[in-house]
Amino acid sequence: MSVRHKLVITSVVALATFVAACSSNAKNGSSAPTSAPALGTATTSAPHSTAPAVGVTATTVKVGVALVDFNCIKPFVNQIRVDQDKNYQAYIDDINAHGGIAGRQIVPVYRSYCPIGNAQALTLCTQFAEDDKVFAVIGNFVDFSGDAQSCLAKDHNTVLMTFQLSRAIIDASPPGLIVLPGAVPERIDSVLLGLLQKQHTLDGKKVAVLGETTSQNVVHSSVEPGLKRLGVQTGSTAILNVTTADTSAAQSQLDSFIERWKSEHVDALFVSGTQVSSQQFIEKVRAGMPNVILITDVTAEVLGYGKQEQQIGRHPNPYEGILTAYGPTAQEFDQSANWKYCATIYQTQTGKVAPNAEAVVPGPDGKTLDTYGSINDACQLLTMFHDIATRVGHDLNVPNWVHTVDTYGAIRNVGAGAYASLHAGKYDVDDTFRLVAFDSTIPPQGTWRPLTPLQDITGS
Repeated sequence: MSVRHKLVITSVVALATFVAACSSNAKNGSSAPTSAPALGTATTSAPHSTAPAVGVTATTVKVGVALVDFNCIKPFVNQIRVDQDKNYQAYIDDINAHGGIAGRQIVPVYRSYCPIGNAQALTLCTQFAEDDKVFAVIGNFVDFSGDAQSCLAKDHNTVLMTFQLSRAIIDASPPGLIVLPGAVPERIDSVLLGLLQKQHTLDGKKVAVLGETTSQNVVHSSVEPGLKRLGVQTGSTAILNVTTADTSAAQSQLDSFIERWKSEHVDALFVSGTQVSSQQFIEKVRAGMPNVILITDVTAEVLGYGKQEQQIGRHPNPYEGILTAYGPTAQEFDQSANWKYCATIYQTQTGKVAPNAEAVVPGPDGKTLDTYGSINDACQLLTMFHDIATRVGHDLNVPNWVHTVDTYGAIRNVGAGAYASLHAGKYDVDDTFRLVAFDSTIPPQGTWRPLTPLQDITGS
């Protein structure tokens, strides 16, 4: 996903669906240290700074919280989130009640936006940075072009902790200012292809690639070179030009490539991109190539798409068996110390029992409530922000934040798996992976089925 200007999100369903599973892209707590840097370059030597920081006083630190407006995307999704600000406030109240950030109380500024296109995300950047003057922004702050993230971190020197990031988006800003509690698709590609190689999944197979305009940088810089390193035969690469709300032209493109792939005797298809991994394209691929092995680096969104197909009763489910690299299963996470930590704080602060990852919570208008996802995001982001900022200490400012991030090492990632690390050049923390396949038969609506044990894999 490269940085572009005037990005148009053309598949509203593809864009909207991601937010139903944002946190699941960042797969659970305490972690073991890992080794070599995976992203970018940065220096780990910097003098301690006593300079004042925007949004930081002797007693407070102001934090912007970006919330997706689900009323905007409600017609296009099966899951919605409500009371998002209350969920974040529960963890802010807990932190403040236990000493805050080196004695400072977190003062939140909540703002919501519609994630269709990037105009509102860009406006949000200006509001947070120039009007609210926050030190950091957390939450689901999404712009697939990367412009809004760069607006905060590069243009306004503001710390950003969020999901839905690529290596290109992170590298477009100064090192250490953007932190992802998950893994960028480029690193998922490296991990996934390594796991597939160990399992000999692609031995003797010819593999083609399906991408889109917003993911072509990942395709060309990560997927294609990765397949080449594996030494597998490759078919044609399709980059669909999804540039308007009418996807008929992209559908026609895909029809042509399906015929080409059939003539090339393609056995497996690597799908990279939120839009091309959505139902309208995967259903077409399955109809034309029912026996093709599907592989993807789009983890959270694809899981959501597969569940949606199951919910509407489509059989066979076109996502059946699609392979990716992921972390703990929902059941494993529900039984983990990480979820117990998040659920306990939520119940203490709200008086309510937190629904876990396996719960299906009915909502209005036939929708289900993604209360678990909202809780998990809030717990994960605020806990990590607390841990980094607390280690910075009394002189909380951007230079000291960057130095702390670059030298952090093993870090707890309470919204995901047992292994996580953060250091210079590696600003996506998740290191907990295994090979998984989507299994529609797992209640209640299908989920990832483990194919290999969980491992500590840093990737590259």
